[in-house]
Amino acid sequence: MTESFLPTVNGVTNSVCKVLDHLAETGHEAIVICPSAGAPSHYRGFPVFEVPAARYRSFPVGLPNLLLQRLLAEFDPDVLHAASPFFLGAQAIAAANRLGVPSVAIFQTDMAGYARRNHFGPATRLTWKFVKWVHEGASLTLVPSSASMDDLQGYGVPRLKHWARGVDLDAFHPNNRHRAGAAALRERLSPDGEVVVGYVGRLAPEKQVERLAELRGLPGIRLAIVGDGPSRASIERATEGMPVTFLGRLGGDALSEAYASFDLFVHTGTEETFGQTLQEAHAAGLPVVAPRAGGPIDLIDDGVNGYLYDPADPAELRQLVDDLVASETLRLRFGEAGRRTVLGRTWTNVCGELVKHYESVISTPRLVLPAQRRVRLS
Repeated sequence: MTESFLPTVNGVTNSVCKVLDHLAETGHEAIVICPSAGAPSHYRGFPVFEVPAARYRSFPVGLPNLLLQRLLAEFDPDVLHAASPFFLGAQAIAAANRLGVPSVAIFQTDMAGYARRNHFGPATRLTWKFVKWVHEGASLTLVPSSASMDDLQGYGVPRLKHWARGVDLDAFHPNNRHRAGAAALRERLSPDGEVVVGYVGRLAPEKQVERLAELRGLPGIRLAIVGDGPSRASIERATEGMPVTFLGRLGGDALSEAYASFDLFVHTGTEETFGQTLQEAHAAGLPVVAPRAGGPIDLIDDGVNGYLYDPADPAELRQLVDDLVASETLRLRFGEAGRRTVLGRTWTNVCGELVKHYESVISTPRLVLPAQRRVRLS
């Protein structure tokens, strides 16, 4: 069960697809249940079932419905994987409990942070209460970072374990800068040898990409922004007059070549539960500059493979970027260290750990109420 799936492209969708790729390649059976948004009927041979949804800020939000429990009962799974559970995930976990099916919930979206950033006041506390209630129903919650672990423990969420994310070490590789497409893009972005400062991600309020305006006036740089979303107009206004190129949403070889055309990577958002684009930048051999908040704290060894800056101090972001712009030697040293950081984080390794988590909840005895149906476990 996932709150987001194709054709919507984001961190949740990408990680779900990687998990499904691994399950297909290792001989497991699966179905996908997701909000209705025009998803394909199958993915990697697995059936995809859409359930009724409403639209909120261009995202489909799953609605309560009877179809979900019927789908679970008919498939008779050994375990439910609940990706970034919220409204649909809460219903799926409850349905799994009624059927006696263990569940693994993946904490991935900081909904409470969204409520806090939008000044919802008491709604922030209510959101955390809802998040706690959802995850209390799961057999196990997997958390991507130490910051998220601290948050969930602080609110009393039980049964937590760490599970990171993988990265494609071939798609994102320093050697990609020698490809013709990357060289052509580099020439377009840096016609006079400027240092290219890149960003990759959704252009949305929580990503705070407008923060890049703090680099205004730094000599010898050009900005390259990969992604799209509702904040694009705001970011264009914030960076008006700066040397910036908007490349739009990219994937596949085009995304690999975009990373390969950068000299350094800047991350701006403070609400990342993990920070997948930072791993991709590390894999591509780029130094990374990111806020000292959330997932980046685990991914960046400050002063070794990148820099962490105080998000409340715009001058620090500017100074750290300027340090890297001024020293190609420092950029290369940080980039090499970043590549070494992620060498063990292949999706094969990470998904293998996930299957072990599945097996752990399957083998753990669960209380099954008399009205519940016992299911086969393997």
